[in-house]
Amino acid sequence: MKAAVVVFPGSNCDRDLAVAFEQAGFDVSMVWHKDSQLPEGVDIVGVPGGFSYGDYLRCGAIAAQSPICKAVVDHAERGGYALGVCNGFQILTETGVLPGALLRNAGLKYICKTVDLTVATSDSAFTQGYNAGDVIGVPIAHHDGNYYADEATVQALKDQDRIAFTYVDNPNGSVADIAGILSENRRVLGMMPHPERAADDGHGGTDGAAMFRALSGLLTEA
Repeated sequence: MKAAVVVFPGSNCDRDLAVAFEQAGFDVSMVWHKDSQLPEGVDIVGVPGGFSYGDYLRCGAIAAQSPICKAVVDHAERGGYALGVCNGFQILTETGVLPGALLRNAGLKYICKTVDLTVATSDSAFTQGYNAGDVIGVPIAHHDGNYYADEATVQALKDQDRIAFTYVDNPNGSVADIAGILSENRRVLGMMPHPERAADDGHGGTDGAAMFRALSGLLTEA
């Protein structure tokens, strides 16, 4: 299985994400933001957390215009898998791969702590390692994690079972307590919490590891 992790100026979770993929058995390539193509035969693209381009203009807005993001969008449109975490989620909304937007936290403060998430669906490559209704502990670290979409979009996400995770105790004001969502074909996941920071015993928790193991198993079978 091959994974590519995109690196932007200001990324700070790219290595964490790469290690999580590697521990699950992936061969990982790091891809620079100025590259215009993904490596041959990539199964999944990881768009990592951090502060791409210093979060100037709007979180993820400048990164979304980088050469590599066109390749990421093309990959997703072809049915390829992609995982966007924190700033990566912001970038995927800015590119239009996922709906909605990430706004400033309701409390107007940066939040860094482990939070409880409810697994809202197990019907995806990313969440099949859990049971719907499971509660898992995953770290967050963001200032602009307040997910917003209009009423019709939120209803569509609910109706199509595309809400992947919700917050047990909403830390940022996200509509419908949304912590992560899936694309229409269920092959792209964007989430503000960091599963790669809960994938090793040294992190103090391993609830995120099941996501990477599940992806590895599915793509091996494919």
